[in-house]
Amino acid sequence: MEERISILVVEDDVDINGLLCKILKKQNYEVSSAYSGSEARMCINMYNYDLILLDLMLPGLTGEELIGEIRKSKTMPIIIISAKTEISDKVKLLKLGADDYITKPFEISEVAARVEAQLRRYKRFSTSEDKGQVLAYKNLELDKEAMKVTVNGNDLTLTVREFSILELLLTHPKKVFTRENLYKNIWNEEFYGEDNTVNVHISNIRSKISKLDKDTEYIKTIWGIGFTMAE
Repeated sequence: MEERISILVVEDDVDINGLLCKILKKQNYEVSSAYSGSEARMCINMYNYDLILLDLMLPGLTGEELIGEIRKSKTMPIIIISAKTEISDKVKLLKLGADDYITKPFEISEVAARVEAQLRRYKRFSTSEDKGQVLAYKNLELDKEAMKVTVNGNDLTLTVREFSILELLLTHPKKVFTRENLYKNIWNEEFYGEDNTVNVHISNIRSKISKLDKDTEYIKTIWGIGFTMAE
């Protein structure tokens, strides 16, 4: 029997939490609820979820703090649901390790579609057809089957999208990818030119690698064009 997809909804507003759970259960997902950051942390430590829907303004532990805790060891997609609409807020959350952002008030169809898109990408990498393939570059190794990256033998914790970007760059190490190339390949959406999302994710990857290998350049910026693996 096929294993059901498990989602944790973290939202302190009982009505909104209930609505989100209702939306997800209609899609045949297995859904759990948490009403504070502290309760969510306990749930995440006890169970493995395939995706987390996360509000920011939470009692006990804020959404931002919870993202930091999760990204120390887990790679499942995190979708933020918040009333904050400023681009700077979204960029900050992407840097922390969120994968997507839905603004309140939300449309039911948008929630369902974004959850499906994130799960599709996550599951594709979890059940990759390229099992056993390891991509190596300088002091870095990316294991597609285990969805694991190491630098100098130390584990590198990446989000699903960061992993996807790094894998794409490593698969074509001599190719220069424009921001549009990367966005269309990783997000499967049209690129409108003003979005800073790709830059934020590249910056995150570089920062994380640098902590484990500060003297080696891995991703090079080709000014005015895009990004490639550094020689």
